[in-house]
Amino acid sequence: MKIRVHVSLKPGVLDPQGRAVHHALEGLGFAGVDDVRVGRLIELDVADDTSDEALAEMCEKLLANTVIENYRIEKVG
Repeated sequence: MKIRVHVSLKPGVLDPQGRAVHHALEGLGFAGVDDVRVGRLIELDVADDTSDEALAEMCEKLLANTVIENYRIEKVG
């Protein structure tokens, strides 16, 4: 089973990479971009019988820093 884990910073957490992208977009002449937040996508191929609880545990123990990040698990196909 294919899994995608979307990880993003929680609201209110400073995102220096997002600020740098925002600044670069302005420098390239792209107006109207109010804010940029940068996250990451992790793709996993797991056994079909992997439980939702096991996937959440993977995220909470390794894939996301739950102090400053949110995650969303998406089952593909």
